Amino acid sequence: MATAFDEPSIAQRIARAVLSPSHRRIADYVLDHPLRVAAMPIDELASIVGVSVATANRFARALGFDGYAQFRTALVLGFETALAPVEKLRGKPEKPASAADILAATLSETAHNIDRTRQGLDTEACKRAVAAILGARRVFILGLGSSVWLAGLLLRKLELFCDQVQLLASMEGSSHAARILHRVKPGDLVIAIAFPRYLSDTLLLTRRAREAGADVLALTESPGSPLASLATIALFAHGESQFFANCEASSLALIEALSSAVAHASGRSVEAAAELAEAVLPWLHGNHAGALRPSSAWDRQAPSPSTPRRGPKPRQGR
Repeated sequence: MATAFDEPSIAQRIARAVLSPSHRRIADYVLDHPLRVAAMPIDELASIVGVSVATANRFARALGFDGYAQFRTALVLGFETALAPVEKLRGKPEKPASAADILAATLSETAHNIDRTRQGLDTEACKRAVAAILGARRVFILGLGSSVWLAGLLLRKLELFCDQVQLLASMEGSSHAARILHRVKPGDLVIAIAFPRYLSDTLLLTRRAREAGADVLALTESPGSPLASLATIALFAHGESQFFANCEASSLALIEALSSAVAHASGRSVEAAAELAEAVLPWLHGNHAGALRPSSAWDRQAPSPSTPRRGPKPRQGR
């Protein structure tokens, strides 16, 4: 039985086909911009290349397809996640709306996402996630691409309650995370964060962490996520968005909720809050800042302008 993997790729079909000059122009554009063409209706492609709609249809048939629709379906395969926002917008004709209308609709959509996230919480998974964070020897937070901001916020919360927590993000990108994860051992926890659209590096590094014996807590959008299958524990944030690939607000809400559960389970939330307040107080705006902020080494050593400098002691005669 033939499978999708038995079918020749678009590039292979183009290489084998006998094409007219007009068809060759279309083929060159398809090879240069496959993702863009996968999102194009036939009239748009014909206009860009400078051919008729009928010629674009004949090009698809020359590659062995019944027509342009079947050609585009084949081209889309493998690009589903990347094209989801494009197809979503294309499927919803734009209606007149004010800026306030869009803001209100987006806030309603965000509230709906957060409510769906709350309803989908699994009691046992929540319990295991909190226990894994507090019980881990070391906690590593992996978030690449747009998820790096979410990872940074999670670090900011967890470092109040975890002795060793590290963010696997730097200017080096994925290579930095790979180098750090090379030292991961059983007893460590990797919190991997990924939402559509998924980065292959996140999945590869998560798989390596599991192979090294570390537990993996995945924060992602559904059980069908490619990250969920690599995790020992998973929590999900519903992230429907009309204009973007994912709703970051519901992801952030899940991180806030998880951090709160960790704070409560640690039994030291008041102590941690007091320690943090004391540490940052000198840098907060107010009359106390100047009095509490420690002076620099230069301030402590430099003489006051009103204090005369002392010269060297006169040498005693022999």
